[in-house]
Amino acid sequence: MAQENVVEAVSDVHNGGSENGKTKSVSFSAMKPQFIFQASKAADAIQFYKSAFGAEELNRDIHPKRKADQELPLILSAELKLASSIIVISDQIDDSAAPVKSDGTGNTFFLETNDVDGAVANAVKAGAKIEGEIVEGENSCCGARVAKVRDPYGYVWSICSGKKGADVEA
Repeated sequence: MAQENVVEAVSDVHNGGSENGKTKSVSFSAMKPQFIFQASKAADAIQFYKSAFGAEELNRDIHPKRKADQELPLILSAELKLASSIIVISDQIDDSAAPVKSDGTGNTFFLETNDVDGAVANAVKAGAKIEGEIVEGENSCCGARVAKVRDPYGYVWSICSGKKGADVEA
C-alpha cells in the first residue's frame, strides 16, 4: 500500500501535478558522487586517490561473499574525503550496476588548490597522465591556472588554482 502511494505521487509529479497544488520541498544533506570500477579495481583506485590527491578513507564496506576467482573481496562502498567533499568508490558487483567504461564516463572533476604544479606532480607520480598543458588566464575555463590529468581508471581531474575573475551579477 505504501509503495503504491509513492508510485502514485511520483507519477503525479512527473505528469505536472502535485498534491494540493503545491510541490513538497525535499532537502538533501549531501551529494556524493559514486565511482564504479570493474570488479576488484576499487581497492587500487582508493590507493591511487590517497596517493595522488591526499584523500582520506572514512569507511569501507566489503561484499560478504567472494567468488572463487577473486583474490580480494569486492568493495560495496568506500567513502573517501577529498578536500571538503565525500566520494564513494565501489567495485561493480553485478550487471545491475551502472555500466563501467575503461576510459571514464565523460565527467570531469575539479579540485582547487594553491599549488597546481605540486598537485599535478603528485598525481603523475601516483600514475596519472597529464592531458595537454597547464593553462592560465583567458585560455582557462575559470580564469585561473588549470591543469588536467587522467587517472589510471579514465577519469579526468581538472586541478585549478581557483576563480580569479570578477563576480557575475544575476
